[in-house]
Amino acid sequence: MFVNMMSMRKAAQEPPVTVHQIPNTLSLDAFWMPFTANRQFKAEPRLIASAEGMHYTTVDGRKVIDGSAGLWCVNAGHGRREIADAVQRQLMALDYAPSFQIGHPIAFDFAERLAAIAPAGLDRVFFTNSGSESVDTALKIALAHHRAAGQPTRTRLIGRERGYHGVGFGGMSVGGMVNNRRAFATHLPGVDHISHTHDLARNAFSKGQPAHGAEFADDVERLVALHGSETIAAVIVEPVAGSTGVLIPPQGYLQRLRALCDKHGILLIFDEVITGFGRLGAPFATNYFGVTPDLITSAKGITNGVVPMGAVFASRKVHDALMTGPTSQIELFHGYTYSAHPVACAAGIATLEIYQKEGLLTRGAALTDYWQDAMHSLRGLPNVIDIRAIGLVAGIELSSRPDAAGARGYHVMVDCFNHGLVLRNSGDALALSPPLIVERTQIDEMVMILGDALKRVA
Repeated sequence: MFVNMMSMRKAAQEPPVTVHQIPNTLSLDAFWMPFTANRQFKAEPRLIASAEGMHYTTVDGRKVIDGSAGLWCVNAGHGRREIADAVQRQLMALDYAPSFQIGHPIAFDFAERLAAIAPAGLDRVFFTNSGSESVDTALKIALAHHRAAGQPTRTRLIGRERGYHGVGFGGMSVGGMVNNRRAFATHLPGVDHISHTHDLARNAFSKGQPAHGAEFADDVERLVALHGSETIAAVIVEPVAGSTGVLIPPQGYLQRLRALCDKHGILLIFDEVITGFGRLGAPFATNYFGVTPDLITSAKGITNGVVPMGAVFASRKVHDALMTGPTSQIELFHGYTYSAHPVACAAGIATLEIYQKEGLLTRGAALTDYWQDAMHSLRGLPNVIDIRAIGLVAGIELSSRPDAAGARGYHVMVDCFNHGLVLRNSGDALALSPPLIVERTQIDEMVMILGDALKRVA
């Protein structure tokens, strides 16, 4: 399958700015796209050539506002020269060095800087390359912690229905997205799930945290009664579940979950791959909700999406339990070829400097009320059955077409793209999470485009 790029460029008033020279005839066949209906996409491709600030530019020269910060990751906006320059300098100074038995200074520098903004007590950092790797790493650390602490029977991992924790077999096993699990028959043994918190009957069109549902945390007690607390290593949840349509925790839910984990000696893991680095108007959701887990997984915004990277933040209790025995022994038999890659560290440091200089880790707090009011202005439009918003993230839930779940959400997403807005759809739930540099006028523009699309798409 080929696309005639010359004809697409002629449709624009001026050629898009691009570094890579796109061939005049572009084949779409070789690239097997992730999480994409490939045949559907390649029949009507949506191709982006460049990006700057809040906008993408398509191959035919159209400006499209980025309403999803890439994939929840471009928090400081696109095309940041500071990050590009830092990457270039690092490539010429030290392009790669291993982290196994050898170190390089920038990794230690970056870890210290991350520890300085991390929630209190979570100041030990293990570097990964993605959110999926961060989750698998955190699960391994939890198991290793209990073994080192003399509780080797604690091997069971508890996830949550409708949770998303990446695509590794560990994250997929504790995850609760049905399609991700059904597609692959092999899962980790000894995994169970507590119930999700989505309660449309009681909480539809809530602003911020919904009032009802703290009791959903008590499902931990059911699994303790079923399996025995002495078998459970960790509970992992997203403070705000993003990939299943922005599910916001009910008031008191996370506090209750923390108390139950403490009661039964279970580690609590927050998956903050999406909520980390300012998405809720605080450095982490941990800060926002005032609940401190034992481990935090992160990625995405850690480098502004420029270079793949992730990190696990561990408490002193978890970390220090492994720092026993002979000093010559490896404490954790785990790691990646690209853990603490020097170029990723350089991108991360430059990103942190932008966040701090421009106040982006907390900027969302000043926009929260405006953002929520703007999102809730869509209430009453065709097929909208719920709106959920917190910080600078929002979910718009649509009613499903009979016998075609997800089709309406997909067609609204495509219509928005064609009229100048990128957003995410997860089935019939639409998700928005713009770069943290977003201005009120741009929020208004996103709402206008989305509102018009909801009126057009039946």
